Amino acid sequence: MSPQLLIFMLLSALSALTLASVRRIPEGHAYTLRRVGGHMRTIGAGVHVIWPLIERVAHKIRLLGNVVEVAAQLPSGAGSMSGRVYFQVLDAERADGVIDGIADLLRQRIPELAAGTCAEDDLAARNLHLKVELNRDLHDRGLLITRVQLAPS
Repeated sequence: MSPQLLIFMLLSALSALTLASVRRIPEGHAYTLRRVGGHMRTIGAGVHVIWPLIERVAHKIRLLGNVVEVAAQLPSGAGSMSGRVYFQVLDAERADGVIDGIADLLRQRIPELAAGTCAEDDLAARNLHLKVELNRDLHDRGLLITRVQLAPS
């Protein structure tokens, strides 16, 4: 093998590694990175260097405009509710632990909260109550519920 070919192959590999390590994160997103030893870091919008083979993208988190479809059966045969819950991520690092299970968390928590709310005919008051209570639960996890639109189904 000629020395020129070896140098060319080394430069090509180095170039590929350099290109793989540069990431552009779009506006309104944050990435959480995990290292081999379990250390985590969060990076926001912009151009960043990620160490290939040492770090991997664990989550790509949208900071604004997240929607979860919810269909919940109310306890004691009081009917069911369906609709949407809108939320945004305030702190990507704290939300990293619950972002994958947020839909299940909301589907579990909404029937518990809806059981003690006002009458079915006052949907706006029920949705406001659910929003306030969900924000109490999720604010410490870096999430903010912006709107709850649930109706009897």
